[in-house]
Amino acid sequence: MIYEIAVLPVYEDKIREFRQAFESVVPLLTRAQGYRGHVLAQGIETPKVFTLIVLWRSLEDHTPGFEASEDHEEFMRGIRAYFSEEPTVYHLEGGSLAANEHDKGEVAA
Repeated sequence: MIYEIAVLPVYEDKIREFRQAFESVVPLLTRAQGYRGHVLAQGIETPKVFTLIVLWRSLEDHTPGFEASEDHEEFMRGIRAYFSEEPTVYHLEGGSLAANEHDKGEVAA
């Protein structure tokens, strides 16, 4: 499995609109070949910085796969205007997240 990590700096006064825009383009991401799941998380210390983590079956499914597609172009058109600077994207290779025995069944709000 491959984790795509995208650090997304968002204009502070556009955070709510960014979240709405992201939700509207999520179907473009979720239907991509090799897509296995994602999480969009907002920074606690830096609330204007979001991190998007996408789980891909392979690096090729993300790049060139999704990145070369019209769906990716439309995905980016839907959220690009909210970025205060160019996002940083990188990839990690690894397995699934491990949970502590004490955390099983608990979900953070």
